[in-house]
Amino acid sequence: MKPTIKIFFFVFSTIIFFSCKTKNKPARADAGTERKWWKEATVYQIYPRSFQDSDGDGVGDLKGIISRLDYIKSLGIDAVWLNPVYESPNKDNGYDISDYQNIMKQFGNMDDFDKLLKGFHDRGIKVMMDMVLNHCSDQHKWFQEAKKSRNSEYYNYFHWWPAEKGEPPYRWSIFDEKAYGWEFNKATNSYYLHYFADFQPDLNWENPQLRQDIYKMMRYWCDKGVDGFRMDALAFISKDTTWPPLPKEYNGNWGLYYASGPYLHDYIQEMNREVLSKYNLATVAEAMGDIPRVKMFVDEDRKELNMAYNFEAIDFGYLPGEYKMPDPNGYDFVKWKSIYAKWDSAFVEKGWGTMYLANHDQPRMLTRWGNDTPEFRDYSSKLLTTFILSMRATPFYYFGDEIGMNNIKFEKVEQYNDVELLTNYEQVKAKGGDLKRFLEGMKISSRDNGRTPMQWDTTTNAGFGNGKSWLPVNGNYKTINVAAQEKDENSCLNYFRKMIRLRKDNDVLVYGKYTLLDKTNPDVFAYTRELNGKKLLVLLNFRGKITSVNTGIDVGNGEILINNYSTPSAGGTLKPYEAIIYQL
Repeated sequence: MKPTIKIFFFVFSTIIFFSCKTKNKPARADAGTERKWWKEATVYQIYPRSFQDSDGDGVGDLKGIISRLDYIKSLGIDAVWLNPVYESPNKDNGYDISDYQNIMKQFGNMDDFDKLLKGFHDRGIKVMMDMVLNHCSDQHKWFQEAKKSRNSEYYNYFHWWPAEKGEPPYRWSIFDEKAYGWEFNKATNSYYLHYFADFQPDLNWENPQLRQDIYKMMRYWCDKGVDGFRMDALAFISKDTTWPPLPKEYNGNWGLYYASGPYLHDYIQEMNREVLSKYNLATVAEAMGDIPRVKMFVDEDRKELNMAYNFEAIDFGYLPGEYKMPDPNGYDFVKWKSIYAKWDSAFVEKGWGTMYLANHDQPRMLTRWGNDTPEFRDYSSKLLTTFILSMRATPFYYFGDEIGMNNIKFEKVEQYNDVELLTNYEQVKAKGGDLKRFLEGMKISSRDNGRTPMQWDTTTNAGFGNGKSWLPVNGNYKTINVAAQEKDENSCLNYFRKMIRLRKDNDVLVYGKYTLLDKTNPDVFAYTRELNGKKLLVLLNFRGKITSVNTGIDVGNGEILINNYSTPSAGGTLKPYEAIIYQL
């Protein structure tokens, strides 16, 4: 063999050898980030009660979701998060679970769930379950037995205070009209703890047997094939059972105190060892607190969870000391931008974050963060979609936002269903507060605004179902619905699909470095994403006016990858609610 041919075969075989070796190594997007499916996924949240009613009882159900599987697939999303579908008295819309291993009768049965899971998996879509582990329903077998006697084997599955010791140490309750976290039980002559409503007794994670029963239940769902868990109120599971007064450093912040139990991370690490590490799951914590606290949940070396929410940005703009009361002067946009930059930097080296603007605990993103007037609704809806899907975090996208659904804005308290709003209304009333002002604020911030039925078409109840829906359908469904937007290539729905595809086709939008630009601009959110020599510029005008932007970057030779106007702006200005992504 000639020397030149030998050299050729040596080089060729070396390339093949190292390429094969590389395939066996974990793929990395850059020097510090390991690829994971849950980092690259877009998660579509489905609130089952409001998605599709198949039997005319006014409540969405599993068969309804099954009937819409092809639509969900058409969105291009990678995973769904289902709000609780377990057996429940439904006083808190499923977050009061009476049987963790059965399906709520209004939703169907386990056979329906199995068909739903298979239907998603057949379409290449993963399924994340909502796991409520801080509390259960007072109708759960454990509590039904525990409340009968202090000698019950389940008594210590809950936190109790014996009445012979007098009044329990004060604990605040989130969903109690008295804001009091203890409830007396006559049969045991003791008080049980409830951080949320009195029908949601807190589980006693200090009891090893309770923890093992929880882990057994979680394995049941994992063995069924679910792909992950969103952990509701997980930060609250550990309690200081000496029940001390609220420490001064919490400055009245009971929520942060509840999220700081002494054995919280011990329990989560045990859960990881017992359950999570044995499956290829995605896990996201409903964590609370500042960056150091939240990072503890998702630092890979700690072997706890994968992702965590950032509440600081989503709760921004409310008046301090009042329940979700929007500041009438608006919010500090420059500071809001800095919050996102801060949380992005938190996960550069370790951990991973999430990106969302709405969910079942929030109002519609279009009303809260955009502009739901007819003039600007489409532009600002597309802008918010661009924002969610161009940040360095796993995007969680709420059903209905893809068509630009907005707040229903109820006028009367009787129109609301939400236990959180109703108990806070009673608290304001008991204090002699301004109830009219309270209800005006709730038009912007109430959770029920995000729970109205999906708007499918122009038929009765927007195609949600034939029966009277559990919450009213928004009256604008005649013009804002899926059927109409399917036919319009420039609709919010089709823009969402384009943005999903853009994210899938560009790793830089998943793993790329994030840099905030034009930081003090009071109108525009501008940032770059950079990865392996590729650089994108994102420009988002959050105002209903033409405004200027100064990034210091010449976009003259840039390629526009997506924009929400037929003719994008040129130069240093942006149209109202304009969104543009350039490849530089």
